[in-house]
Order: sequence, then structure tokens, then C-alpha cells
Amino acid sequence: MELRQLRYFSVLAEELNFTRAAARLHISQPPLSMQIAQLETELGAALFRRTSRRVELTEAGVCFLHDVRAILARLKDAGVRVRAVDQGLAGRVEVGLSGSHFLGPLPDLIARYAITHPEVSVILNEMKPSDQIDALREHRIDVSFTRACIADPLLDCVPLWPDPVLAVLPAGHPLAAKRQLRLAELADEHFVVLRRDTSAFAQHIFDCCAKAGFTPQASQAVSEVPAQLNLVEAGLGVALVPASTCQRLKPGVVTCTLTDPTPQANVFAIVRKDSPTKARETFLASIAAPLDA
Repeated sequence: MELRQLRYFSVLAEELNFTRAAARLHISQPPLSMQIAQLETELGAALFRRTSRRVELTEAGVCFLHDVRAILARLKDAGVRVRAVDQGLAGRVEVGLSGSHFLGPLPDLIARYAITHPEVSVILNEMKPSDQIDALREHRIDVSFTRACIADPLLDCVPLWPDPVLAVLPAGHPLAAKRQLRLAELADEHFVVLRRDTSAFAQHIFDCCAKAGFTPQASQAVSEVPAQLNLVEAGLGVALVPASTCQRLKPGVVTCTLTDPTPQANVFAIVRKDSPTKARETFLASIAAPLDA
């Protein structure tokens, strides 16, 4: 049974006239008659009653028409879907990210993408930065959002947007009145730090402190930036966090810009080189564009 025969049958069932059906199909009448006869032979049932005056569907033909219309409709839908996937307008993107990204521009950027690409499912998987790289290598996610570029021959690192690091202090802290601090001014403070075993960004912060001439004294070590902010508010220390995470700080916390050196928490997308998809590429292009674009 060929798809062409199903289309021929469907048109003839609508026209109930071989001449008109052949004209719609842009073929002559004999090939149409031959294809319908072959279809009936294969099915082992007559689909049409033919007289010198008219053509009509048999009971079996009526039943077959219902199924053929469903098949042709699904084929049409499949064609629409495959073109949408090919154009990056449909599909699925698995994203790995850590908690700090929920505090920055990423949620609004994803919401904008959802409006322009409603047929693409974006699945957010909250996980530690180190786990994201493993998930990429194992094809469990398509994109990792990170604050440290990864040197790996299997992976590509795509810069997205800059994000300087700020010092976050309890509102009553002696340094809280300053708008700008040298990093070395925090040398004697107790820090709420991120665990270096799970985050390259945490190692970057540690290295910046070392370049400024001190090793941060950790009062608490946590896995996520939101936990750092809550502990700073409670007065358990100071913290160095991405500026994008400080947009909705509570009244008990203040921020200061940093100099000498100025640590960076710039955001990158990490993807596999060997498995690009159109949905992933349109997603990255949208995320890289500023919100006011």
C-alpha cells in the first residue's frame, strides 16, 4: 500500500467522479482507475460501487475513508512539526543551572523565549556547576549556564553577559557606608563562601582574594548564592557575589563595588560541540540578546 494510493482514494471519495478526481490530482483517468483497483485488490475489499451513471462508496469504503483521513492529517501535522524543528521553532532544550541564575536576568530571558518559541519546551534542571559538566558529557542536558569558562575539547564556551562581583555586608557593618571597597579591605572579615569543590566560580573568588594578599576566613561554606545572602543578612559574615543576584536584596543587606582586583562572575553557556540542535541554537541566540532588544 502506497501513500499515493491513499491520496488518490481520498480525492476520489470526495469527488465520486473519476474525471474530476483525476483533474484534481493532475493525472489522467486510467492511472487513477488502475491505482484504485490495485488498492482494492491489496485490501481484499471493494471501496467503490461503479455504474454507468455514478460512483459511490461501499460500506467498507466509508470505513476506510475515516482511517485514511486520519492518516493523511497526521502526516500533514508531522510535516509541519519536522519543518518547525528544522527551523528551531519546536523541540526541547534541557538546561542545567545553579540557584544564583534564578536571581539574575535568566528567568525573564527564558520567559521572552517562551513567547517567541511556544513549541519549544525549555526544561530547567537545578544542579551544582560541577554536576552540569558531567550531565553535558552524558547528554543529559543541552546547555549549562556557568560563571567560569571551561577548557574542554568536547565543549564550547559561549559568552553571554558580564556580571561583576559585589561585596555584600550586613547593614550595620562598619564598611557598609562605603560605596566602593578595595578587596584587601575585607582581609580581616569572616566570609560566607561557596564550596570550592563544586564551583569554579568559588575558586575564582578565592584566587582573587589571594592576589589581593589574603586568604578569606570562612565562617560558613554553602552551595548556593541565595544561602550566602541569607546568612549575610543574619550577620554571620560578608560575601562576594555576582551583581545580578543583588537586584532584590532585603533591607538588612548592603552592597559595595570592588576594586584592586575586581572579581568577575560573567555568565557563559557551555554546550557540546558534537550535538547541536536548531532549538538549542535559537535558544542561545535569544538568551544572548539583551532584554531591551
